[in-house]
Amino acid sequence: MVVKMSAKDGFIWDESYIIGNEQVDAQHHQLFDLVNSLVNSRDESNNYKKLKSALDFLVNYAVRHFDDEETLQIECNFPGYEDHKKMHDDFKVTVVDLVKRFEETGSSSKLKNDIQTIVVKWLVNHILYEDKKIGVHLQSL
Repeated sequence: MVVKMSAKDGFIWDESYIIGNEQVDAQHHQLFDLVNSLVNSRDESNNYKKLKSALDFLVNYAVRHFDDEETLQIECNFPGYEDHKKMHDDFKVTVVDLVKRFEETGSSSKLKNDIQTIVVKWLVNHILYEDKKIGVHLQSL
């Protein structure tokens, strides 16, 4: 799968990212919207506020979404739960590192680009290769 993203258009959501659980899919779509907001704010003067908002969202997203997704996995006896949870835990550490960088250095184009790159790469790979497994498992029940 080729990620559909450009500086002009942002990160394009399409049906290939749907796993088949309404709540999880809606939360994934929210993260796409966040990335698009960052991409489309390249020329704005409020980089600090935009980055702070993005990082706050990522922290809350990581907690809320991962808890929701892990609860779903437990409820449906998803066989890859432990490995999936570890991926979530690792991403939380990544987000904490991004927050620390922001707190230490403030807003910068480099940090904003790193956030976009890290989040996009993780999001696409995680949804397409890991979360899709949950969808397949749910459909098999």
